[in-house]
Amino acid sequence: MKTRHTLKTVAAPLLLLTLSACGAGDGGNGGYGAPPATGDGDSGDAPGLRTADTELGTIVVDDDGMVLYQFDSDERGSGTSTCEGQCAQNWPAVPGEETPDADGISGDVDTITGVDGRPQLTLNGWPLYYYAGDQEPGDLSGQGVGDAWWVLTPEGEPVRG
Repeated sequence: MKTRHTLKTVAAPLLLLTLSACGAGDGGNGGYGAPPATGDGDSGDAPGLRTADTELGTIVVDDDGMVLYQFDSDERGSGTSTCEGQCAQNWPAVPGEETPDADGISGDVDTITGVDGRPQLTLNGWPLYYYAGDQEPGDLSGQGVGDAWWVLTPEGEPVRG
């Protein structure tokens, strides 16, 4: 039993360090991880958007409470995502096959064609992503990764810092 506890104590920080390697300098392609289990997001259906009050203020999450992010390497309003390859595995696109409910969201919600050829939700022109390191609703472990990944306000503005 003691060995299992010690292994968890060592493994958790190493996993976080590995997942955090995805940053702006390498196009977000460093690190490893699987997409989070996000209910509707796994089936390709567009999740609804809502707000959540956090230590960072009021931010955008999906219906399950999973935090959504934008990537500084993307150009707002360009209609394209720059996150592909390993980056897309660590930062899965938020599917956008239908217009979602957007409770409390005042920014423009739309879709683009993601790097996989499927629709991806956008907020105020920013493609939206999940972070594989977020395991539970409300987890904010993707905030500030590589000084390039940020949560969004309901208006669709990145919360930097």
